[in-house]
Amino acid sequence: MTRPLTVMLVAAEASGDALGAGLARALKQRLGEDAVRFVGVGGAKMAEQGVQSPFDIAQLSIIGIVESLKAYPRAMARLKDTLALAAREKPDVAVLIDSWGFNIRLAQALRRANPDLPLVKYVAPQVWAYRPGRARALAKAVDFLMSIQPMDKPFFDKAGLENAFVGNSALAKSFAKADPARLRAAIGLTADEPILLVLPGSRPSEIERVMPVFEDAVRLLKTQRPGLAIVVPAASTVVEAVRARVSGWPFRAHVIEDEGLKDDAMVAGTVALACSGTVTTELALAGCPMVVGYRTGAITYGLLKLLFKPRWVTLLNIAAERAVAPEFLQADLDAAVLARELAMRLDDPLGRAAQVAAQNAALEQMGRGMPDPSQAAAEALLAFMGRTRPELAI
Repeated sequence: MTRPLTVMLVAAEASGDALGAGLARALKQRLGEDAVRFVGVGGAKMAEQGVQSPFDIAQLSIIGIVESLKAYPRAMARLKDTLALAAREKPDVAVLIDSWGFNIRLAQALRRANPDLPLVKYVAPQVWAYRPGRARALAKAVDFLMSIQPMDKPFFDKAGLENAFVGNSALAKSFAKADPARLRAAIGLTADEPILLVLPGSRPSEIERVMPVFEDAVRLLKTQRPGLAIVVPAASTVVEAVRARVSGWPFRAHVIEDEGLKDDAMVAGTVALACSGTVTTELALAGCPMVVGYRTGAITYGLLKLLFKPRWVTLLNIAAERAVAPEFLQADLDAAVLARELAMRLDDPLGRAAQVAAQNAALEQMGRGMPDPSQAAAEALLAFMGRTRPELAI
């Protein structure tokens, strides 16, 4: 090629931002810095890899039916912005990362605007858990799927969508360079002070619905244990909202924004109170026992209860087929219960070790130890491009 391969990456929330950054990094390693350029939509991690987003993706970090309806006009405005970006930059391929609601509409709109643009979905909708009809919808909208769960393949094979299992990047995350002493030094803790990590989510709706209950649980614990250190690793998509809430707490808490210190914190944590999501896998990899909570809108939850097949929502628990990490959802998300569960773990080193061992076993079932998923995704994407657009092959 005489010009760089132009790859459009679109991620609408923090977990997708991390996947997009990993893919961009792997493509640059594979092709060379000058042979590929990136455009699209993403967050801070993708920005480090050269993706200059036209808007803050926090506007698109939406979950829940009622919340989505309220945000629909804003999401459609951002969809138009993304389409305009594609028209201006003329990418050779578009990779749409996770975020079903936004990216399925974007795929359909991109197909109408430019039928020749290869469209790739990175992360499949969880059709093995609920709404299997989405497999057919995705097969009509995109040309290729890179999935992160091995259970996806039969559904998309049946739908006639070419797909490749590339592995879950969350499972490839390494904490080998994490240094708990560095975290303790940065926030002024001694080597033996217990640390409670509070991870309230990466979406604004999670800060609104989940964090208040987490706050109440932490208040109860601090009343009983004034020496307990509170560390709050904050996602870039919600860091300002998190700081605003934490500033009103009647005790000191350390909000961590630096990515390296976040890793240090996960290794240093005695126990974590975590919003359900990718971070639960990361905590398990860091060897931190956790209690998981989540709350969404009542209508959304009612529908999910009807449609969702697994008994649990945390991937660790789904893989283990039991609650290796206790999870409390909706009405069960209660501050007193969370405080009790956390206190039990703070007081029981053997119990913490047993939970970490169970979490490790679940990680093995999920595929820990596979080759780097970002590298696998880069190779799968380039192989797809070589088959469908040989003139772009490098």
